Amino acid sequence: MVKKADYVVIGAGSAGCVVASRLTETNATVVLLEAGPKDLNPMIHIPAGLRSLQHHPVLNWNYETEPEEMTGGRRVYWPRGKVLGGSSSINGMLYVRGNALDYNTWAQQGCRGWSFDDVLPYFKKSEDFRGDGEDEFRSKGGLLAVEPYRTILPLTHKFVEASEQAGYEFNKDYNGRFQEGVAYSQNTRDHRFRASTAQTFLKAAKGRKNLEVITEAYVTKLIFNEKRCVGVAYRIGNKDFEVRANKEVICSGGAINSPHILQLSGIGPADHLQDLGIGVVHDSPGVGANLNDHFVVRIVHKVKGAITLNQIADSIRVVPEVLKYAISGNGALTFGVTTAMVFCNSREGLAAPDLQLLFAPASSSIKVVGKLDEDPGMTLSICPVRPQSRGTVMAESPDPMEKAKIRPNYFGVEDDIHVMLSGVKQGQKIFAQPALQEYSIGEAVPGKPMETAEECVEFAKQRGVTIYHPVGTCKMGTDVMSVVDPRLKVIGVEGLRVIDASIMPGVTTGNTNAPSIMIGEKGAAMILEDN
Repeated sequence: MVKKADYVVIGAGSAGCVVASRLTETNATVVLLEAGPKDLNPMIHIPAGLRSLQHHPVLNWNYETEPEEMTGGRRVYWPRGKVLGGSSSINGMLYVRGNALDYNTWAQQGCRGWSFDDVLPYFKKSEDFRGDGEDEFRSKGGLLAVEPYRTILPLTHKFVEASEQAGYEFNKDYNGRFQEGVAYSQNTRDHRFRASTAQTFLKAAKGRKNLEVITEAYVTKLIFNEKRCVGVAYRIGNKDFEVRANKEVICSGGAINSPHILQLSGIGPADHLQDLGIGVVHDSPGVGANLNDHFVVRIVHKVKGAITLNQIADSIRVVPEVLKYAISGNGALTFGVTTAMVFCNSREGLAAPDLQLLFAPASSSIKVVGKLDEDPGMTLSICPVRPQSRGTVMAESPDPMEKAKIRPNYFGVEDDIHVMLSGVKQGQKIFAQPALQEYSIGEAVPGKPMETAEECVEFAKQRGVTIYHPVGTCKMGTDVMSVVDPRLKVIGVEGLRVIDASIMPGVTTGNTNAPSIMIGEKGAAMILEDN
């Protein structure tokens, strides 16, 4: 039998869980399809367990980019969550809304209704902030737990002190009125547990008779009746199924899977689809284009005289941390990824920060994501947060089981190189301050001052990596390359929306989980308004 529902949501990730939860607060019936399993693995819920999830064969899509010149011919590993909660179930839990300029720029580019004043109510609607913040910007009582970082090894305090010595002002709340400065991290954590969207929004909908969640359901294509999307075909094991939508289909597969599903279903660049033998439903050249991601290099110092996660993680020192976690819900097991960060400018005259420097009292391998070095270390990731470079995500086969090709085109615009170079210099300046010099044996990576753009490029070719923030491949807007309009409806067809990070015109100034949740909130509200 073919299932039917008012709405079919594809993808139970950061946005999809929000959409399904909010739609089922009404009488509407919803089927939520997730390619991965239920979030039963205990390592999902223990914050420090994320290390074991970064290459998980079941809970992770384990994507890789195509080799490119600016990565030295390397494939760059892209973990993405394949489980209830999506990437919010395997990420570093950082809660960063971005900068007001991000959203005001979207509005200026034609995305009416997406200015900062427009999106702030949806950030606040989600949030249960357990710290001190201004009521104008922060709120309590929402479904999403957001907590200040509370397990801070002394090195983190020293990093904040060193940043102040280097001239950066302390910022109590980078999600408040101002983003710039040095601050302690905020996390999507509910006391001792990770606060994924599955454990917050989807959990709130548990028991609602108008919601059906189907896991291990791999979507193969969208079903169209002429120009109207009427349902979704999916596969469980070796059996194929369909679910029909009385009202709308919502694609929330993320920046890789959403454009791939659209292309396989006949929405995308017509010439490319025809070359693959896919029938064209609508010629949309922007599907899979405009890929925008945060590419980083890391400054690493070897550490003396201080405890880092390297000593704790794989030694007898982990035992008291386990006991501390079990008894009081504190300690190193509540650690996410980054304990403090600096938002700063690469040059004078900017309207908003274009660099994020992310500190961790640990050092890890570039070759194996999540594997810590044997020697104690501390790391500063240098991230140009508004990169101009754009890449693509494109189907290379009509077979839905074949992964799309990811070509991020890092450093495709020269200005990104100069921003990165400025960030490296600023990071090295912070490490040179007395507060950190006391604990540093010396800079292991890059190991020398960086002075020129050419040196920065060579450094990035050898050691540059993503920090997992792909967006933009189903861009929102009103121009010819836009895939969805400002109501998130797919242009050129009916009954279909995309609601996830892929609709961002450009990546936000910081980590992208919080903006993706906001997009889920605002997208769900738009659906209910329009219907």
